[in-house]
Amino acid sequence: MRDVIVVGCGPGGSAVAKYLASKGYDVVVYEKRQEIGAPKRCGEGISISGLEKLNLELPSYCIRQKINGALVYAPNGKCVEIDYGGNAGYIVERKVFDKWLAEEAVRAGAKIQAKTYIKEVVKENGKVVGVKGEFLGEEFTERCRVLVAADGIESKISRLAGLNTTINPWLVDSGFQFEMVGIDIPDPKKIYLYFGNKVAKRGYVWIFPKGKDVANVGIGIFGRSEKSAREYLTEFIESREELRKGSILEVNAGGIPVGGLLRKMTLDNFLVVGDAAHQVNPIHGGGMFEAQFAAKIAAEVIDESLQKGDTSDKQLDKYNREWWRQRGNHLRKVEKLREVVEKLSDDDFNFL
Repeated sequence: MRDVIVVGCGPGGSAVAKYLASKGYDVVVYEKRQEIGAPKRCGEGISISGLEKLNLELPSYCIRQKINGALVYAPNGKCVEIDYGGNAGYIVERKVFDKWLAEEAVRAGAKIQAKTYIKEVVKENGKVVGVKGEFLGEEFTERCRVLVAADGIESKISRLAGLNTTINPWLVDSGFQFEMVGIDIPDPKKIYLYFGNKVAKRGYVWIFPKGKDVANVGIGIFGRSEKSAREYLTEFIESREELRKGSILEVNAGGIPVGGLLRKMTLDNFLVVGDAAHQVNPIHGGGMFEAQFAAKIAAEVIDESLQKGDTSDKQLDKYNREWWRQRGNHLRKVEKLREVVEKLSDDDFNFL
């Protein structure tokens, strides 16, 4: 019998495991991918202020590029420069960053196992009591006092547990990205953002530098646009000589929840964090900070519940209340802002 089983070893899953393991609980994390952090589905940017709120000090080997500002382009090509006067964020290497987070969880006392497919959530009397899974062809069953789903936007585990995490398709953006090398980047310490309905419907194109001639060049758009995200991005790249001449080292794609925040994220002996709970900033689609922020709240509530010997939905409901108080209400306001922004015409963007 484990105290806690976590499914999914992204930033949220690692953060839950690290916190609870440091408190002395028996925690295991199962990750379906054969390598933690790969393939990435992320632009890889995170703010220093966010890291400070999480009390995370990154080792230098996780950081590809320090960022001190942004260049924001309107549809007509006019640019607004944002300069923070110092480093305000990093472009990290997710393959390295996620592994470091996992390593830190293990050092705190958690156990982590990759390439482990959780096939079933075990229930007794309608309550979650464990999982059935498979590791390298060997099947196993394991019981736990609390199960945490941190398995991404698809969150099969939440559905198996009986939690409704259905999201309106209109609230899922389509993301597509190339990691490119051999391109021209005027200032590698700036990120580049391009707006406009012809460039990226209900979204934007980004260039996040990872060095003097390397960058993530990606796009997030309304998932039901007339063209695919790949088509929009390809057209953008082909229109720019500084990008067109580059080589593609990596191709990334995935869905991005940009709304549909869950009021209920708990059941008896169960809760959900991160992309699986749609905990993403609706305006820019970033989820690394949100997942870890939610994970800390979730872990604190689980700790309190285990100490009381009560992991019922009623007890775990404190996670719902605290997350909405500390973060959810803010993100709901951001979602309303996104709803306004997505109605803007290109003329509106140019005027602003």
